Amino acid sequence: MTNTNKPSTLFWVVGVVALLWNGMGVNYYLQSAFKTEAYTSQLNEAQMTLMESLPAWYTALFAIAVFSGIIAAIALLMKKKIAVPLFILSFITALINQVYWLFGTDAVTIFSDQMPYVMPSLVIIISAFLIWYSKKQKAKHILS
Repeated sequence: MTNTNKPSTLFWVVGVVALLWNGMGVNYYLQSAFKTEAYTSQLNEAQMTLMESLPAWYTALFAIAVFSGIIAAIALLMKKKIAVPLFILSFITALINQVYWLFGTDAVTIFSDQMPYVMPSLVIIISAFLIWYSKKQKAKHILS
């Protein structure tokens, strides 16, 4: 079935912003996974200890969240309905990670000088928005 509905300019703006947002997530994941100098130089000893103590499942969910998110953003820009379940997968894995980060670790105390609730809240809000938006585009038959 060929999609004949033309997406709006807002669709493209949201798609590009989603791609950039998730691209930043992939970049942060790769920097943390490979412990680059740019990443480690921003952390004090307590922060580095916390980051190194995170369980393997946390790292795995982090990878799933960011890579499914970037693939979903690409699918959205390609007007593919697979974007919806990929955004849902990204949201669920990110939600588990952010809840664990805030309530299962000492991150709030250790990162207290860096507004520790801001980024986890943004991740959850933006992920939820992208699910809503992609479902809306699917309902409008923009995604096929």
